[in-house]
Amino acid sequence: MTARIDHLVTSGTFALDGGEWDVDNNVWIVGDDTEAVVIDAAHDAAAIEAALGGRTLRAIICTHAHNDHIDAAPALAEATGAPVLLHPDDLPLWKQTHPDRVPDGELADGQEIQVAGTTLTVLHTPGHAPGAVCLYAPGLSTVFTGDTLFQGGPGATGRSFSHFPTIVDSIRDRLLALPSETAVRTGHGDATTIGAEAPHLDEWIARGH
Repeated sequence: MTARIDHLVTSGTFALDGGEWDVDNNVWIVGDDTEAVVIDAAHDAAAIEAALGGRTLRAIICTHAHNDHIDAAPALAEATGAPVLLHPDDLPLWKQTHPDRVPDGELADGQEIQVAGTTLTVLHTPGHAPGAVCLYAPGLSTVFTGDTLFQGGPGATGRSFSHFPTIVDSIRDRLLALPSETAVRTGHGDATTIGAEAPHLDEWIARGH
Protein backbone atom coordinates (compact mmCIF):
# COMPACT_ATOMS: atom_id res chain seq x y z
CA MET A 1 0.00 0.00 0.00
CA THR A 2 1.29 3.41 -1.00
CA ALA A 3 2.20 5.90 1.69
CA ARG A 4 0.10 9.02 1.93
CA ILE A 5 0.23 12.31 3.83
CA ASP A 6 -2.55 13.22 6.24
CA HIS A 7 -2.81 16.74 7.67
CA LEU A 8 -4.21 17.93 10.96
CA VAL A 9 -4.27 21.48 12.36
CA THR A 10 -4.16 21.91 16.14
CA SER A 11 -4.30 25.12 18.16
CA GLY A 12 -2.54 26.23 21.31
CA THR A 13 0.09 28.57 22.69
CA PHE A 14 3.70 29.22 21.72
CA ALA A 15 5.76 30.41 24.68
CA LEU A 16 9.40 31.55 24.67
CA ASP A 17 11.48 34.29 26.27
CA GLY A 18 8.63 35.29 28.55
CA GLY A 19 6.09 35.88 25.78
CA GLU A 20 3.05 33.86 24.70
CA TRP A 21 1.27 33.77 21.35
CA ASP A 22 -1.79 31.86 20.12
CA VAL A 23 -0.80 29.62 17.22
CA ASP A 24 -2.21 27.05 14.80
CA ASN A 25 0.19 24.21 14.05
CA ASN A 26 0.35 21.76 11.18
CA VAL A 27 0.63 18.13 12.26
CA TRP A 28 1.71 15.79 9.47
CA ILE A 29 1.01 12.05 9.47
CA VAL A 30 2.91 9.95 6.92
CA GLY A 31 1.90 6.34 6.44
CA ASP A 32 -0.62 3.91 5.01
CA ASP A 33 -3.64 2.13 6.50
CA THR A 34 -1.41 0.04 8.78
CA GLU A 35 1.42 2.22 10.11
CA ALA A 36 2.49 5.84 10.28
CA VAL A 37 4.81 8.42 11.78
CA VAL A 38 3.75 11.77 13.19
CA ILE A 39 5.76 14.89 12.43
CA ASP A 40 5.35 17.44 15.24
CA ALA A 41 2.89 16.38 17.94
CA ALA A 42 1.39 19.79 18.62
CA HIS A 43 -1.09 20.73 21.34
CA ASP A 44 -3.66 17.90 21.20
CA ALA A 45 -2.54 14.30 21.68
CA ALA A 46 -6.11 12.99 21.62
CA ALA A 47 -6.87 14.61 18.25
CA ILE A 48 -3.65 13.25 16.77
CA GLU A 49 -4.36 9.76 18.11
CA ALA A 50 -7.86 9.93 16.62
CA ALA A 51 -6.41 10.95 13.24
CA LEU A 52 -4.18 7.87 13.33
CA GLY A 53 -7.32 5.75 13.33
CA GLY A 54 -5.78 2.76 15.03
CA ARG A 55 -2.67 2.61 12.87
CA THR A 56 0.58 1.57 14.51
CA LEU A 57 2.57 4.70 15.27
CA ARG A 58 6.25 4.02 14.54
CA ALA A 59 7.70 7.33 15.71
CA ILE A 60 6.93 10.88 16.81
CA ILE A 61 9.41 13.03 14.92
CA CYS A 62 10.12 16.55 16.23
CA THR A 63 11.30 19.08 13.67
CA HIS A 64 12.50 21.20 16.62
CA ALA A 65 11.75 21.66 20.30
CA HIS A 66 9.77 24.87 20.55
CA ASN A 67 6.94 24.06 22.92
CA ASP A 68 4.17 24.37 20.33
CA HIS A 69 5.71 21.54 18.30
CA ILE A 70 6.38 19.13 21.19
CA ASP A 71 3.85 19.87 23.93
CA ALA A 72 1.68 16.82 23.08
CA ALA A 73 4.58 14.46 22.30
CA PRO A 74 4.90 12.73 25.72
CA ALA A 75 1.15 12.12 25.98
CA LEU A 76 0.99 10.76 22.44
CA ALA A 77 3.99 8.52 23.17
CA GLU A 78 2.33 7.21 26.31
CA ALA A 79 -0.91 6.50 24.46
CA THR A 80 0.72 4.72 21.52
CA GLY A 81 4.07 3.39 22.72
CA ALA A 82 5.86 5.25 19.94
CA PRO A 83 9.30 6.78 20.57
CA VAL A 84 9.84 10.52 20.52
CA LEU A 85 12.79 11.49 18.28
CA LEU A 86 14.63 14.82 18.51
CA HIS A 87 17.95 16.23 17.33
CA PRO A 88 20.17 16.48 20.46
CA ASP A 89 21.09 20.11 19.78
CA ASP A 90 17.53 21.02 20.77
CA LEU A 91 17.60 19.36 24.18
CA PRO A 92 17.94 22.70 26.02
CA LEU A 93 14.71 23.87 24.40
CA TRP A 94 13.00 20.54 25.04
CA LYS A 95 13.82 20.75 28.74
CA GLN A 96 12.05 24.11 29.01
CA THR A 97 8.78 22.31 28.20
CA HIS A 98 9.41 18.78 29.50
CA PRO A 99 12.05 18.98 32.26
CA ASP A 100 11.21 15.54 33.63
CA ARG A 101 10.93 13.56 30.40
CA VAL A 102 13.69 13.17 27.80
CA PRO A 103 13.15 12.10 24.18
CA ASP A 104 13.48 8.40 23.43
CA GLY A 105 15.92 8.71 20.55
CA GLU A 106 18.07 11.12 18.59
CA LEU A 107 17.78 12.41 15.06
CA ALA A 108 20.97 12.83 13.04
CA ASP A 109 21.71 14.44 9.70
CA GLY A 110 21.37 11.86 6.94
CA GLN A 111 19.40 9.42 9.09
CA GLU A 112 16.70 7.53 7.19
CA ILE A 113 13.33 6.67 8.72
CA GLN A 114 11.26 4.07 6.92
CA VAL A 115 7.48 3.92 7.09
CA ALA A 116 4.88 2.38 4.82
CA GLY A 117 7.43 1.75 2.08
CA THR A 118 8.65 5.32 1.91
CA THR A 119 11.83 6.94 3.26
CA LEU A 120 12.14 10.14 5.25
CA THR A 121 15.69 11.52 5.25
CA VAL A 122 16.67 13.81 8.11
CA LEU A 123 18.25 17.11 7.04
CA HIS A 124 19.77 19.09 9.91
CA THR A 125 18.77 22.69 9.19
CA PRO A 126 19.72 24.88 12.19
CA GLY A 127 18.84 28.52 12.44
CA HIS A 128 15.29 28.72 13.76
CA ALA A 129 16.54 26.41 16.50
CA PRO A 130 19.93 24.69 16.93
CA GLY A 131 18.53 21.20 16.39
CA ALA A 132 15.95 22.04 13.75
CA VAL A 133 15.53 19.36 11.10
CA CYS A 134 13.57 18.89 7.91
CA LEU A 135 12.31 15.53 6.65
CA TYR A 136 12.74 14.89 2.92
CA ALA A 137 10.54 12.24 1.35
CA PRO A 138 11.60 11.97 -2.31
CA GLY A 139 9.05 9.21 -2.95
CA LEU A 140 6.31 11.66 -2.00
CA SER A 141 8.05 14.65 -3.64
CA THR A 142 7.75 16.44 -0.31
CA VAL A 143 9.92 18.04 2.35
CA PHE A 144 8.50 18.69 5.81
CA THR A 145 10.22 21.87 6.93
CA GLY A 146 8.85 22.60 10.40
CA ASP A 147 9.62 26.27 11.02
CA THR A 148 12.74 26.44 8.83
CA LEU A 149 11.05 27.46 5.56
CA PHE A 150 7.57 28.87 5.00
CA GLN A 151 5.62 30.19 2.07
CA GLY A 152 7.32 33.57 1.71
CA GLY A 153 10.55 33.04 3.57
CA PRO A 154 12.58 31.65 6.45
CA GLY A 155 11.27 30.94 9.91
CA ALA A 156 11.64 33.55 12.64
CA THR A 157 15.07 34.11 14.15
CA GLY A 158 14.40 36.92 16.59
CA ARG A 159 14.30 34.86 19.78
CA SER A 160 16.63 32.77 21.92
CA PHE A 161 18.54 29.90 20.30
CA SER A 162 18.00 31.28 16.76
CA HIS A 163 20.33 32.89 14.20
CA PHE A 164 19.41 34.45 10.87
CA PRO A 165 22.63 33.81 8.88
CA THR A 166 22.49 30.15 9.95
CA ILE A 167 18.92 29.62 8.77
CA VAL A 168 19.76 31.24 5.43
CA ASP A 169 22.70 28.86 5.01
CA SER A 170 20.49 25.89 5.92
CA ILE A 171 17.84 26.86 3.38
CA ARG A 172 20.33 27.62 0.63
CA ASP A 173 22.50 24.54 1.10
CA ARG A 174 19.99 21.89 2.19
CA LEU A 175 16.54 22.85 0.93
CA LEU A 176 16.97 24.88 -2.25
CA ALA A 177 19.16 22.06 -3.57
CA LEU A 178 16.08 19.81 -3.67
CA PRO A 179 14.09 19.40 -6.92
CA SER A 180 12.05 22.53 -7.69
CA GLU A 181 8.77 20.61 -7.78
CA THR A 182 9.23 19.38 -4.19
CA ALA A 183 6.24 20.34 -2.04
CA VAL A 184 7.18 22.24 1.13
CA ARG A 185 4.86 21.24 3.97
CA THR A 186 5.40 23.68 6.80
CA GLY A 187 4.93 23.84 10.55
CA HIS A 188 2.36 26.64 10.27
CA GLY A 189 0.29 27.99 7.39
CA ASP A 190 0.05 27.01 3.76
CA ALA A 191 2.28 24.72 1.76
CA THR A 192 4.53 25.95 -1.04
CA THR A 193 7.21 24.46 -3.32
CA ILE A 194 10.98 24.71 -3.50
CA GLY A 195 10.65 26.27 -6.95
CA ALA A 196 8.32 28.99 -5.66
CA GLU A 197 10.67 29.98 -2.84
CA ALA A 198 14.12 29.62 -4.43
CA PRO A 199 14.06 32.86 -6.47
CA HIS A 200 13.58 34.95 -3.32
CA LEU A 201 16.70 33.99 -1.39
CA ASP A 202 18.61 37.21 -2.14
CA GLU A 203 15.51 39.24 -1.23
CA TRP A 204 15.30 37.51 2.19
CA ILE A 205 18.96 38.17 2.85
CA ALA A 206 18.60 41.82 1.87
CA ARG A 207 15.78 42.44 4.29
CA GLY A 208 17.28 40.27 7.05
CA HIS A 209 13.93 38.46 7.36
